[in-house]
Amino acid sequence: MYPESLVKPMKAELVSSGFEDLTTSDAVENAIKQKGTVLVVVNSVCGCAAGAARPGIKLSLSHTKKPGKLTTVFAGFDTEAVAQARKHFSPYPPSSPAIALFKNGELVHMVERHNIEGRTAAMIADHLKMVYDEFC
Repeated sequence: MYPESLVKPMKAELVSSGFEDLTTSDAVENAIKQKGTVLVVVNSVCGCAAGAARPGIKLSLSHTKKPGKLTTVFAGFDTEAVAQARKHFSPYPPSSPAIALFKNGELVHMVERHNIEGRTAAMIADHLKMVYDEFC
C-alpha cells in the first residue's frame, strides 16, 4: 500500500477537476449503478498515469459531451474500492491506470493500461472525446 503523502497530490489532481474520490465498495456501487453515464478512473502512481492518463482525462473534460458523473479510485491505496470497481470491469483484467465508462450501470467502454502507455495526453483526450460522443 502506498503512503498517503505520495497518493494525496495524485488524487487531488482529479478531485480538483470535479471527480468524486470513491474510497469504499458502497460508494463504488452507488456511483456505478446510477442512471446516465459514469466515468470511473483507476488512478495510479505510475508514470503513464502522471504523464498521459490524468492530463488526458482532464483535457477530455473540455469537450461539449462528457459523462454525467466523474469518479476515481486509487490502486494500491483504496484497495476495497478498487476491488469493487474491478468486479464491474469484466471481462477486462485488472489494470492501473484504467478508464471505464458506464451507462445506466453497464460497462460500455474500457481503456486499459496498454491503451495508455506510449500515448500522449492529447491522444488519450481525443480518444475519450470520441467515446463521449458515442455514449454520453
